[in-house]
Amino acid sequence: MPELPEVEAARRAIEYHCLGKKIKRVIIADDSKVIDGISPSDFQNSILGKTIVSARRKGKNLWLELDSPPFPSFQFGMAGAIYIKGVAVTKYKRSAVKDSEEWPSKYSKFFVELDDGLELSFTDKRRFAKVRLLENPASVRPISELGPDALLEPLTIDELAKSLAKKKITIKPLLLDQGFISGIGNWIADEVLYQARIHPLQTASSLSKEQCEALHTSIKEVIEKAVEVDADTSQFPSIWIFHSREAKPGKAFVDGKKIDFITAGGRTTAYVPELQKLTGKDAEKATKVRAGKRGVNSKEDDGDGDEDEQESEEEDDSAKPKKGQKPKGRGKKPASKRKTEESDDEDDDAVADGGDDSEAEEKVIKPRGRGAKPAIKRKREGKATSQAGKKPKGRKS
Repeated sequence: MPELPEVEAARRAIEYHCLGKKIKRVIIADDSKVIDGISPSDFQNSILGKTIVSARRKGKNLWLELDSPPFPSFQFGMAGAIYIKGVAVTKYKRSAVKDSEEWPSKYSKFFVELDDGLELSFTDKRRFAKVRLLENPASVRPISELGPDALLEPLTIDELAKSLAKKKITIKPLLLDQGFISGIGNWIADEVLYQARIHPLQTASSLSKEQCEALHTSIKEVIEKAVEVDADTSQFPSIWIFHSREAKPGKAFVDGKKIDFITAGGRTTAYVPELQKLTGKDAEKATKVRAGKRGVNSKEDDGDGDEDEQESEEEDDSAKPKKGQKPKGRGKKPASKRKTEESDDEDDDAVADGGDDSEAEEKVIKPRGRGAKPAIKRKREGKATSQAGKKPKGRKS
């Protein structure tokens, strides 16, 4: 999926090949899911004849500054990609358009031909991207809500440590939160945590000073290296966990050490248990969870037991038919399970993405509590109480 390095590679390609050139032809797709808030004809008329003066980026968003507003803005989503005919721009698996396909591609949402004959296209095979025409892209959502850019506005070690100390959530979802730091997606988060030797489920506020320093260093080094090679994954260091993230469980290894896969913040997460260990209270809680799974009654603990286990039990109970009710059919999978399967297939990109890729997010649905009795049952009990002392009436046949 496109993350900061991939979008930065696209921005640099536009900056190198397209600046100072006039737009002489425009084709905007008739796709209201991607082309947001404006008709294709109005979009085309608004940029035709204008000159591209700059290519800007924040996080995973890119926009073109023209010689006068409004400006085209691109939120890459899960599979958005920039293509320049005859120019090699970084490709990634889910968005790759084959050279043998028609040009512009059938997946093209924004196409322009410049006055020197150069042609540029923004494609989106999955339709989670957004293309907008805005007076000032940086002043409105989603860009206005983004945190500091991980490459252009890096936090100092002290700023990062201070911010982490206030966060009571686990570190992996926090890194994916575009309002915290913008530009980090699923693969970068896994990589920086592996390089820093931090477990993805470690609570952010519990990180030691040394861990904060290691995380700060790994964010800087991973992003700078990926940007340096224009997000060409074949040039990523061989010691990166990136190269094994898509291997099958049990067959994934990095530097001879086994990679395990868990879900963190609704996202498939790769980590190395031998090197990334939970510490402090997070380790104690994990021990209790494991003990509960081995048959220990975790509910007898002092209230600090395995919440996930209890939620799972509630879900199981709620699936059982109540007395007097017929069991529901099992022809369809529960909606939450279907959503999870779709998310695993699409996998990536953002938990609290500041509006970025929100359609792709997996929603966590908590089971309903069992404290309240069904309304019909409460009504009957109330009636029985109000008529206490009276002889029950005979039932009508």
